[in-house]
Amino acid sequence: MDSGLASGKAMEESESCGPADSALRPSAAASSSPLPHETPASAAATATASASTSAHDAGAPIIYGRVDAANEDNLELLSSVAEHGALGRRAKLLRPSPASAQPGSHSSSAQRHRDDAIMQDAIQSPSSEQIVPAGEGAPIRSRHHAGSSTKTPPLLATPPEIIDTILSHLSAYDLASVSATCHALRDHALSDLLWQPLVQQNVPGVQVASSGPCASYRELYVAHDGLWFLPKYKIWFCDRDLTGKLILVRYDPRRGCIEGYQLVAVSNQSTFEHWSADHDVIIHGFEPVVRLHLDKPVLQFRVRDRQEDGGFSRRPGANRFADEMPMALDERLGGMFSNFLLTRPLDSDEADQRLELGYPYGNMWPSPIIPANHYVSGSQPGRGVTDLLPRDRPRCRSEVSDQTFRIRQWMELTGTPSPLRLMGQGGLAGALQALVEEIVEEETAGAGAGAVGVHIGEELITYSTLDPALYTPTPEKPWRGIWVGDYSGHGCEFLLIHQPDDPPATDAELGIFRDEHDSDQMWQQKRLDARVHRGRLEAIKLTGDPNIPRGEYTFVANDLGPDGFVGTATDAQFAGARIVKSEGHIAATGFLRDKFIESQLILISPNKLAQHWVGFGHISFLERVNIDQFLAP
Repeated sequence: MDSGLASGKAMEESESCGPADSALRPSAAASSSPLPHETPASAAATATASASTSAHDAGAPIIYGRVDAANEDNLELLSSVAEHGALGRRAKLLRPSPASAQPGSHSSSAQRHRDDAIMQDAIQSPSSEQIVPAGEGAPIRSRHHAGSSTKTPPLLATPPEIIDTILSHLSAYDLASVSATCHALRDHALSDLLWQPLVQQNVPGVQVASSGPCASYRELYVAHDGLWFLPKYKIWFCDRDLTGKLILVRYDPRRGCIEGYQLVAVSNQSTFEHWSADHDVIIHGFEPVVRLHLDKPVLQFRVRDRQEDGGFSRRPGANRFADEMPMALDERLGGMFSNFLLTRPLDSDEADQRLELGYPYGNMWPSPIIPANHYVSGSQPGRGVTDLLPRDRPRCRSEVSDQTFRIRQWMELTGTPSPLRLMGQGGLAGALQALVEEIVEEETAGAGAGAVGVHIGEELITYSTLDPALYTPTPEKPWRGIWVGDYSGHGCEFLLIHQPDDPPATDAELGIFRDEHDSDQMWQQKRLDARVHRGRLEAIKLTGDPNIPRGEYTFVANDLGPDGFVGTATDAQFAGARIVKSEGHIAATGFLRDKFIESQLILISPNKLAQHWVGFGHISFLERVNIDQFLAP
């Protein structure tokens, strides 16, 4: 159960408690975190909380000191507080997509030809005149002919090490283009000294020391062309149902495999204690264990699977950017299938229009609350791939979003033709060859759908990533990061702690002045503290629950500085911690009747926070997740 949310799901282990004349009362004088004065609404909440005690098992543990959050009827007993523009900030977070990805934008014909051409069938003989085939178009041929001038071009007269240094600044696509100009530059452009860094820059946290199953780093790069953005951004979260899912994508250099696994967390801590600063508040112990669900990959791409596609990528009308990519997942359940789809970003005007619709924002993903460079169309539950429009699929490389993707998954009805049953000795390639033949036959016959078998439970799930700057802490923004929070009956949920940048400010504007007794070290620490405890902190759910879904605020602290300062904790549990005002987000099941209520944020350390849900009489913890520890296979 979400500690700050009214849940429609009964919680057998929770109950409300506390005498009716003390619930929601102001704290005693010794309390380090003053509470609001009692109101008629709070008195009514007290009576309801006391009455609800009998509805629970007598032996159940008590986790709410005031209003029982497990009872959804109590939602109206809690007064709303101003969310300080939290909802209005959604529009401000939208960033326009790059012009090259905007629908209707047109790159030059040479650029589009290059983008569509260069990274297919790239491993050619150095003596071949066809250096890089042009995919759907004609081959790019060398311009260095026997009959040309014998005068050496100035670039080729440059020392080889200088040429290599120049080429080291090129992207993979530019380097492939250089390899198509002449044989001399091709020899340079094929060097592993240039291609190994291009692979490495997409594989954070792991040292790539070999090309794995491939003969060269260039061959390895080409094998996963169009997919390197997956391990590069590593963190991906999706729009599946209200709960979503968080996965981590990494590269295994031993097998040359790109694979993604769900990140899961569980807390076995079930201890409860009263807060010594306010005995009406109960603290819920939290010791999360975070790990990857390695038994069930969400996505997986092997070099062999992409090289042996059974002719699927060369069928009539094929487009490797718009087409789905079948994935042969390890530990796949019988009859379960998954396809990978690239995405095309929405233009800014379309994103703004969907924002105006309110939740769920026209199925746009990610939620506009999460800062992103690309927003794409999602799918309504149960609609699957039929919910996509032609404009949602990229047709060339320049239209592909490298910060979002989709997965279509389904189960095939027992007894219907299954590609895996057609594999035989041909493996996945044989199955895909049979699939291609059947699709071509159906399209020729006018069926058009090209589907095999009967799909059950088909889902189209959209994933998005985060700009690393959002979750990388800095000296002045130490709480930025990926966190895991305790949501009682709902279990552990993953959050983005977002601290927006503040405008520059002088020491005088921050209200700090150097005392004559301050040493240089003391003064620098005072200046840093003033900038750390400043500005806004937002906790945004990356995974959600039936009340507050993924992509929405769970709480917001509008100001960590003087305007939001409540006090410094003096109790045993949180001694020395800074306490600031915050607004907790609650809602009924299905994200109905959502509102912000009074709460307080306890800044324990850069790696640990506590959220005090004042009306519920409950304190829950949040801890930072070290994502990089999961990158090495």
